[in-house]
Amino acid sequence: MVMKKIILAIVISGFFFTMLAMPKQVLAGSTEGLLLWFQIVLPTLLPFMIVANLLVSTNIVYYISNLLSPILQPIFGISPSGCFAVLSGFLCGFPMGAKITGDLVTGGHISKAEGKYLISFCNNTSPMFIISYIVIQNLKTDYLVFSSLCLILISAFLGSLIFRRVYRREMLAQPASESLCSTMCFSFRLLDTSIMNSFKAMVRIGGYIILFSILLTMAKSLPFTGSWWTAGLLPMIEITNGIPLICESTLSFPVKYALVLFLAAFGGLCSIAQTKCMVQDADIPIFPYIAQKLVTAGITSLLAYIYIYFTY
Repeated sequence: MVMKKIILAIVISGFFFTMLAMPKQVLAGSTEGLLLWFQIVLPTLLPFMIVANLLVSTNIVYYISNLLSPILQPIFGISPSGCFAVLSGFLCGFPMGAKITGDLVTGGHISKAEGKYLISFCNNTSPMFIISYIVIQNLKTDYLVFSSLCLILISAFLGSLIFRRVYRREMLAQPASESLCSTMCFSFRLLDTSIMNSFKAMVRIGGYIILFSILLTMAKSLPFTGSWWTAGLLPMIEITNGIPLICESTLSFPVKYALVLFLAAFGGLCSIAQTKCMVQDADIPIFPYIAQKLVTAGITSLLAYIYIYFTY
């Protein structure tokens, strides 16, 4: 325990003094991260987060879950209450799947075991980010929009089949303590609470984006070259800035496509940090989640390479 504290102190102190030694990179990274959060993440994610919080607090999610459960419950082996987390995770993207899952666990609507299972496959990159930013803006291949979305969805489904076997026994042993309430209630106090909780979460997300943007900018200044660095390790830090690094590399297009979809399925270290802050109140461990995302990303990249190799 003492050694762990010493290592943590050395790492944080080293990062602090490195920032002092690289002020230009820190300024560039923080500016880029702040603009990314303010111009892209905040306007696209905040409205969904406010409405999602309101849906849970007013119990409207009860009706949405009942509507979706005949389809999603047998496919993913989840409770009716967990269906809303699947819908949010697949449609709204990082870290909404984790945020809703954490809220459902802390509210007693699903068990902790089901929460760990849900974030293993429902906390994904949003379809709009894949379509507009990854495929059209960076890969510049409009014809791959549909196939890219299908590959991400198929990989998440295959991953859920694997992880369901891991958590099945634990989920049966931990039933939810409280089902979703069918009584709808609305007040401006609930709306105010939803707005404030969403802003609190968005400020946290912004802090992580700025911090990891600084880290990525500093890492770019290191005297390393080669595709293993510029298209392999660096993009893993932060997905938005990492995707262009892969697309601008000299790798063949099938390899680029496989790496891009790997990163889209994994999310990068920044998204992992965001996920952790969204589920920490639910006491969901992050290391199994990291391993699960790596498995899903591996499946995605393999399917992507096979697909593009035979069609490109």
